[in-house]
Amino acid sequence: MHHTLEQLATAFKQRGWMMATAESCTGGMIAAACTDLPGSSDWFDRGFVTYSNAAKTEMLGVPPALIEAHGAVSEAVVRAMAEGAVQRSNACVSVAVSGVAGPGGGSAEKPVGTVWMAWTIGSSTHAQCRQFAGDRAAVRAQTVAFVQSQLLHRINAASA
Repeated sequence: MHHTLEQLATAFKQRGWMMATAESCTGGMIAAACTDLPGSSDWFDRGFVTYSNAAKTEMLGVPPALIEAHGAVSEAVVRAMAEGAVQRSNACVSVAVSGVAGPGGGSAEKPVGTVWMAWTIGSSTHAQCRQFAGDRAAVRAQTVAFVQSQLLHRINAASA
């Protein structure tokens, strides 16, 4: 995981970009992983931990109607979280995650392990849903790793 982070750090520094995170189910773990790296203040601006729906609205500007219509674990909400993180920071890149880490809280439509993720790079936002297996810790760890590797892939693709 550190290898991916070091590559991310290099990619951000080369481009002079800053990053922000908007996290629900991972509770700040992505931000913590990024700031584990020495010198991360060069490219990591801030992290929003928006666990409650109210926090998503107050800190990131996610419309309450969007949460009511789609649920917090949805493409619409995670996209709004990612875009809100860029709008409310000094970053031009963000990642956002919202999911059901378990062990409770799952449903037939959104079983435990369902995680919606979004990446905003400049003016474009992409979202993806993944189903991760395992317990709460495993779902959260897989989410952090996947979000980082996808961000690296997407930054490289965006500037190719």
